[in-house]
Amino acid sequence: MDFLSAIFATRQLRALKALLAALLAAAEMLGLLLFDLPTTPRGPALDLSKFELVWADEFNGDELDVSKWSPHFTWGSTIRRGGWWNTAFQSVGGGSLKIRTEYQPEGFGGGQPGYYSCAFDTNGRYLQKFGYFEVRCMLPKGQGQWAAFWMLNDGMFQVDGSGRDGMEIDIFEAPYYHKNGLERNAVTTNIHYDGYGSGHRMEAVGKFRVPDPYDTFNTYGLEWNEHEYIFYINGVETARSTFGGVSQEPEYMILSVEVDGSGGVPAPGWSGDIRNNTLLPSAFVVDYVRVYQYKDLADGG
Repeated sequence: MDFLSAIFATRQLRALKALLAALLAAAEMLGLLLFDLPTTPRGPALDLSKFELVWADEFNGDELDVSKWSPHFTWGSTIRRGGWWNTAFQSVGGGSLKIRTEYQPEGFGGGQPGYYSCAFDTNGRYLQKFGYFEVRCMLPKGQGQWAAFWMLNDGMFQVDGSGRDGMEIDIFEAPYYHKNGLERNAVTTNIHYDGYGSGHRMEAVGKFRVPDPYDTFNTYGLEWNEHEYIFYINGVETARSTFGGVSQEPEYMILSVEVDGSGGVPAPGWSGDIRNNTLLPSAFVVDYVRVYQYKDLADGG
């Protein structure tokens, strides 16, 4: 093959690859529109050079660092949807935090028989407005439960037609283990404001594919500035949103595992039915949580 022929063949190959990529993206968009299937992250790469690391938990100790995390709601057992939260169902070791989901036939810590997990937040320890927030984690196996990394503040509960005073920002939720192969390896991103009553407003930002999320670690992140939210998986942009006007108030982070149902009684829901889960006990394994601030803001700008 002469030089010109080689150039022509290379150009043909590039054109074919571009065409296939475009067809794949179009097929995914059609699947999203017709069947609500997840899409593959294809946006720009995260630029960490504009940020400065300001807070982190690498979970390198042998117990939860309570100077950074507080139990969500209580140290004892409390009903949470179809299960119970109790901080006994967590452990730190080997460089990670594990939030376990288990069935307790006799109940635990004053709670009734049922499914137990837990949650932690940084409320009262660390809140931040704007910046980049990231978790590296491996999701729990089995249906009827979902892990999440999300943000919240008290302004979320003020019903005033705007999210500028605070929102629930679900950086990721993972309720799809019970789905088929086209949906199982995926997470969803959502935004809520104006409380959880009649004034509640929500945007389903999107559903996104994740490579092997139940057996390998992936990162999920939020870049938040004055004008918009930008979401990432493994450093690749998935979506942007300005829904509700964008929160202008500091928010805290939450790590949680919840069970579908209500009143401590499990029931079928968006994550399936935990009573059909044959993979318990399971664990939400968190390698780290890191928080960055824009350099101009971190320097007091």
